[in-house]
Amino acid sequence: MPSVIEVDHLNFSFGSGALTQPVLKNVTISIEEGEIVLITGPSGSGKTTFLTIIGGLRQAFHGSVKVLGHQFVNSNEQIKVKTRQQIGYIFQQHNLLKSLTALQNVCMTLEINAVTTEQQRSSRAAEMLIAVGLGDRLDYKPDQLSGGQRQRVSIARALVGQPKIILADEPTASLDKQSGHEAVSLLKRLAKESHTTILLVTHDYRILDIADRVVELEDGMIKQE
Repeated sequence: MPSVIEVDHLNFSFGSGALTQPVLKNVTISIEEGEIVLITGPSGSGKTTFLTIIGGLRQAFHGSVKVLGHQFVNSNEQIKVKTRQQIGYIFQQHNLLKSLTALQNVCMTLEINAVTTEQQRSSRAAEMLIAVGLGDRLDYKPDQLSGGQRQRVSIARALVGQPKIILADEPTASLDKQSGHEAVSLLKRLAKESHTTILLVTHDYRILDIADRVVELEDGMIKQE
């Protein structure tokens, strides 16, 4: 299978001069199409920083980071914007707009695609919400949903645009054991059906069994797989 993420000798620091704080040190990893990789490690180990670099949300200057064939190190914003359109994001706190229904929150992802009509976007979003088990909650707003249901909406939102990569940052942190495992198991099933690659950062050792591979970051370095 081809690699969709290729990282080679990535180094990243915050600050400069005497205040330089190294965060990632000589990180090298390759992730294949359709692979589910979990990154674990203690707080401050560089997990979220690594995820934001892979997602094109933070600029790196040392080493090589190729995502879907595009070089992100010292790249221009246009390259990253184009690549981000093929990436779905899932966050710890859902980041749903409270004034919008579940259907409207998922539709928002499709609105950047001017080729589709409003009806087509609505139909696709409804199909995705049905796939995550929320077919009877299309018109519910986030405050009317449980934590697990809100995370299912965020999974539907991440997948509805048929991205090639899903990046998830602590998606089970605010959920109980059952809801958390249900959410990531659902994500795994839907992603496997579409051959979507998942890179998931977590402290939650209860969900390691969904991964094809577990990578541990410690003090900015890959400790073991």
